[in-house]
Amino acid sequence: MRRAALLAPVLALAAACQQPAVAAEKVVRAPVAGVKAQETGKLSTAIFAGGCFWGVEGVFSHVKGVKSAVSGYHGGKAASARYDVVSSGMTQHAEAVKVVYDPSVIRYDQLLRILFSVVTDPTQRNRQGPDVGAHYRSAIVPLSAEQRKVAQAYLKQLGSAKLWDKPIVTKIESPRKFYPAEAYHQDFMAKNPKHGYIVRWDAPKVRALSKMYPGVYKASFTRD
Repeated sequence: MRRAALLAPVLALAAACQQPAVAAEKVVRAPVAGVKAQETGKLSTAIFAGGCFWGVEGVFSHVKGVKSAVSGYHGGKAASARYDVVSSGMTQHAEAVKVVYDPSVIRYDQLLRILFSVVTDPTQRNRQGPDVGAHYRSAIVPLSAEQRKVAQAYLKQLGSAKLWDKPIVTKIESPRKFYPAEAYHQDFMAKNPKHGYIVRWDAPKVRALSKMYPGVYKASFTRD
């Protein structure tokens, strides 16, 4: 692939940081989950969609107990699981992140609390921050009956909490195959801390995590 084609998606996203902040995600302190996850085993996996995967991955990479956070595509077919196609908005994919975590250190319900506190605004339909399109939708993808039970209860709890002025539109989606994104998207925040988009839109989310939930925050991007 030509260099220009590789750089085009990054340059397009960089331009987004010049847009006004009127649609930025609202940082809130989401409530402690009324239904706590009861997961067994050494590791569990979760999939979250909450806007540009750079920020979603970046935040969860700073959470204690998270072993890996991989940016990718979820909801569509293998043939369209490419950034140049997904970014057209014409696929069923969402930019998503697959999180592998130790449930004895961080529970699924705690990950949901982080998601809605500092990562995604659940009242924005098919957009987050400066990014617009169905591929930027806010969605939870439970991978077990336990996760689905906890996610359903937490969305209901958030609706009753009235933390946002608008209704919650985040959906629970059925699991489909997760396709890792291109290599240059992985650990993008860690590799490009001075990138305009990261500075404007995503670094503030990590700072909010460190201040709001210092007990689960880890400063290093190094995997546990």
